[in-house]
Amino acid sequence: MALHFFSYFGRCIPRLQSVSKFSIKSFDVALQPKVRSLRLLSFLLSRPWGVVLVQKIFRSFKGKEIKGLVCEERFIPSRNNGPDIRIRIFRPKTKEALPAMLYIHGGGYLVGLPELSLYTIKKYIETRPCIVIAPDYRKGLKHGYPDGFNDCYDTLLWMKENYTSLPILSDRFVVSGHSAGGGLAAAVTLKASDTRAVNIAFQMPIYPMLDYRQKTSSAKEMGDGVPVWNRKSNALGWKTYLQHCKGTVPPYASAALADDLSHLPPTITFVGELEPFKDETIEYVEALKKANIPVKFAVFPKAFHAFEQLVKHADVAKKANAFHLEAWGAFYDRYLKK
Repeated sequence: MALHFFSYFGRCIPRLQSVSKFSIKSFDVALQPKVRSLRLLSFLLSRPWGVVLVQKIFRSFKGKEIKGLVCEERFIPSRNNGPDIRIRIFRPKTKEALPAMLYIHGGGYLVGLPELSLYTIKKYIETRPCIVIAPDYRKGLKHGYPDGFNDCYDTLLWMKENYTSLPILSDRFVVSGHSAGGGLAAAVTLKASDTRAVNIAFQMPIYPMLDYRQKTSSAKEMGDGVPVWNRKSNALGWKTYLQHCKGTVPPYASAALADDLSHLPPTITFVGELEPFKDETIEYVEALKKANIPVKFAVFPKAFHAFEQLVKHADVAKKANAFHLEAWGAFYDRYLKK
């Protein structure tokens, strides 16, 4: 597993663990054994050469499947003169038309692929029957906005246009994603709601990467010593993602910039207390509530970025995953069932 790589080399680089405002004891006791190794990940993702290395490691997961589900790989056309978009489709073994979810993987707009999220996708489908479609959108040091955004939005439009052959229900969709995938989920939902091209029943942008300005206290304070994703990796992620933006940054590139959320669908999200996206997630949730949008939200104490995926056995991770799946099931029953 990729985590084993970071665990081994994290032990080999003790100097990464010596200078930090945050000691290991700052984090939840069950997360503490992984802090040292996961600090290496934030170190690598704050350097271009490290991004290249991490993505090479992650690419070894390409093509992996979920036992017990029907798993497909397809290539669909881009609507914006880009290359064909690789997508993964995961479904229960049934021919019945089911609700569909667009799932967008995380990785700071720099790294990742859908197969790194198989555990989460499996849990979605086990909790409620659905078909999950996950694009391997463009990312990395060369592909900034709008390439990745367009790939995700094009996938959503393709889902609606091809509903009979998938088969999926075409009248309501769910958009979900973690981290940068959460930021993309919020942006895709925003455009779908603006254009009314697709009816989004609800969205699940989990600890989303929303605000390129990095102006909140948590974005500024989570520096060296914060595992997985910190201030430096966040700065590189946004600098890379916005490299082709000239002039004003649009809300579809940084969803925190949207000034009217009143037309957005119900929302599920959560965030850890000790990670850069805490404050911007809270601000987004408060803006949704102010616009009278139904929201299920929680903050998990002493937790770093992606804690519930990387340290699943920890009690705080179990609580976060239970919260997420219970909310997903409740919203499914309320907004997707006919």
